[in-house]
Amino acid sequence: MTTTSGIITNIQRCSTEDGPGIRTTVFMKGCPLRCSWCHNIETINAEPQIVWYASKCIGDEACIEACLQEVLQLTPEGMQINRENCIACGSCVIACPTGAIKLMGETWDAKALVEELIRDKTFFETSGGGVTISGGEPAYQADFVIEIASGLKEKGIHVALDTCGYCSENVMEKLLEHVDMVLYDLKQMDPAKHEEYTGVPLETVLQNARQVASSGKIMWVRTPVIPGHTDSADNISAIADFIVKELPNAERYDLLAFNKMCLDKYALFGIEYPLKDYDLMSEDAMSNLCSIATEQGVSNVHWSGMTKHKSDNKSMTIPNKEANRCG
Repeated sequence: MTTTSGIITNIQRCSTEDGPGIRTTVFMKGCPLRCSWCHNIETINAEPQIVWYASKCIGDEACIEACLQEVLQLTPEGMQINRENCIACGSCVIACPTGAIKLMGETWDAKALVEELIRDKTFFETSGGGVTISGGEPAYQADFVIEIASGLKEKGIHVALDTCGYCSENVMEKLLEHVDMVLYDLKQMDPAKHEEYTGVPLETVLQNARQVASSGKIMWVRTPVIPGHTDSADNISAIADFIVKELPNAERYDLLAFNKMCLDKYALFGIEYPLKDYDLMSEDAMSNLCSIATEQGVSNVHWSGMTKHKSDNKSMTIPNKEANRCG
């Protein structure tokens, strides 16, 4: 292996929602999309970023004294970070005695990351799992991802690529050579709405989906069900129709119910979540969308996520997507 390096935000172990079996998911930094509902805001910017945890701060201002760029200011409203001038050098992180300042985005050498990931090989072997490379968008750091995937494959570890599908066909082709399966997002089939909600054209996403299909790699298609954005019957029907007609290797279609568990992440960046006032989906609505996809001819449809009871409007968590299979 060479020594390509890249930036990740998190290594999540024991995941059961990012592909088959027990998986370890690596979240890459950097994404070309700007989805209004994004739950991983920390992965959008490709560079490391400083964040501040109010609950951990004791106000000793050691971080401010350590900052040579003078971008930190502790006010009654909290820590103000001049992100335009911050170079994310990490001096404030080192100086903070309580971990209230954190660098979101860590640089890893590809070989070292592979060695870290193979520590979980026993769990993969006993469950039929593996490593899922997610983000952000993995294609944003394609060379880094290819080296990681290649190293994992050499160790006999199953690799899944979790992608939004927005990259060049050439990059997608190279990535597909080194992974076993693809988790593919299809969000909105109306071109104008897709560009409005995500910031990028739909056709590139569809063309890359076709390329995954032509590769023969196993696909799991996933749609985030966002109220007022992707939750219409027409949209789910159109996605299901595309799956049936153009993605013969799609073994599964997952509908992922909207939730607001990302509110704290947005607060770390001093940003208000655009969909903070949106309501959760109901169980009946999710089941209905699942049925629409099934009736369209998709044979293996599931839904999961946080929903509200139809009787008292309270929310509940549905942790086991297998319990919500349609068809």
